This record gives sequence, C-alpha cells and structure tokens, in this order.
Amino acid sequence: MSEDPQRAAWQYRLDRLAREEAIGRGEEPDVADMAPEPARPSTQAERSAYVENAIQQAIRRGEFDNLPGAGKPLEGLTGRYDPDWWIRRKIEREQLSGLGPPALTLRVENAQFEAHLDRMHRESDVREAVEDFNRRVIEARRQLLGGPPVVTPTRDAGDEIRAWRERREARQRQATEERAQLEHENEQRTSRTRWWRRRG
Repeated sequence: MSEDPQRAAWQYRLDRLAREEAIGRGEEPDVADMAPEPARPSTQAERSAYVENAIQQAIRRGEFDNLPGAGKPLEGLTGRYDPDWWIRRKIEREQLSGLGPPALTLRVENAQFEAHLDRMHRESDVREAVEDFNRRVIEARRQLLGGPPVVTPTRDAGDEIRAWRERREARQRQATEERAQLEHENEQRTSRTRWWRRRG
C-alpha cells in the first residue's frame, strides 16, 4: 500500500524542524537519523480523519452549496416500510408497464385504475376491465415463484361501475356548465358589440 500523503507531509515537517534545530545548536545534522522509516499501512482512524478533513475543506470551499434538492423533504418518507420502494419508484418514474414482478405492476395499475376506466365509453367494457384486473390479482396471489407478496386488493365490479357512472356524469355536468358559460360570455360580447355599433 502506498504511503499516506498526510503522514508523509507531517514527517517531512518534523525532519525539517529537527535539521534546523541541529544547525541552530551548531551541530551537523545526521543524515542517517533522518532517513524515512518504511511506510506502514494507514489505520482506519487515519483514513477516516483524512476523509473527514477532505469533506470539511470542500464544505469551506462551498462545493456542497446549492445542490439540487437542498432544503426539500426526502421523497417516499411516508412512514410505511416498503422493501420494493426502489423498483416501484423506477416503474412509476419511467412509466414502465408490464415489467417487473406482478406484485409491483399490479400496484401501479391499481393506482391508475380509475383513469383507465374513465377512458372507456361502455359499461360492458368497464365490467370486463374490472373482471380482468381481479383475475390477474388472484392469479398473482396463487403463484409461488417468490418475489414480493401481492397486496393489491380486488375490486367490486358493481362499485366500480357506479363510480365510473358518477365520474362520467360529473364530467358531463362540468362540460355543460362550461358550454353555458362560454355561450353566456359570447352573448355578452355580441350585445356589447351591437351597443357600440348603435352608439356610433
């Protein structure tokens, strides 16, 4: 192992001081006494001190200032331990589908299930999608291939259809209200234009 640079620097300083003291006393410095001793491997404490020293110097130089995410809370600290957090986050971040163990892909699909149903136009399609999802959840629970346990719940087709209808009706009401608002604003614009024309 190569000699520790910090230790070598200290040894050099000590040797120089000893040489200067010998010259100050009027003595000839003994070159043989100042020969460097063979290098010994550095201890864990010396390596730790060296690393800590390098970190403190970098802090003083400001190399850790303005790092991305500074002062922001860490993501994923929900208080629940999830051993598969890293693969779940990768699947969500990169929007991967169909990859990974069923326990994780079903979890991601479960989180986006309502949005998936809302893209459907017929009740029969919604029922079919719920039945397909439930079948895959039950099948994944039966597999004994290892991997994380399947904790995704099945869904009740009747409840999902009712919720799908309610969301659809709410969207239709909102679209009707927005259309009425636009028509009202258009009428007001038209009446103001007529008023200006009559005035002029």
